[in-house]
Amino acid sequence: MDLDLLFEVANVSTLPAWLLLLVAPRWAGTRRLVHSILMPLLLAAAYALLLFSDMGGGGEASMFSLRGVMAIFDKPQTTIAAWIHYLVFDLFVGAWIVRDAERRGQSRLLVTPCLLGTWFFGPVGLGAYLLVRALRGGGTSLVESPATAGAT
Repeated sequence: MDLDLLFEVANVSTLPAWLLLLVAPRWAGTRRLVHSILMPLLLAAAYALLLFSDMGGGGEASMFSLRGVMAIFDKPQTTIAAWIHYLVFDLFVGAWIVRDAERRGQSRLLVTPCLLGTWFFGPVGLGAYLLVRALRGGGTSLVESPATAGAT
């Protein structure tokens, strides 16, 4: 398996979804591709394949110490799996931001920088959106009522 190619494919795989979120968040195609289970399931399958085909790390691998976590990522295959972890969760959060902003009538001018922040810096973009949301009257609760959540 060519790990460099796998990394590049994984990295590029979310690009269309992010571009759709940024330039066509209300388009039906965006809803079908980005707001469906397709992308998360494909990325989850790649993640599981990489993670479970080589558990790596040896005897020092542990999630309870910095040294142990570093040992987990001692192989490129495990590092790519971790990168896919970031890709799928950041995209999931970005898609949620778009849906939440649409439900709440948030300005795209304010949401777009938050989406870019989420794409490139994950929690920083989410934090920025949550601040924008709170400051523009969206409150601090993340609980979605059945009436506002809606199925897509």
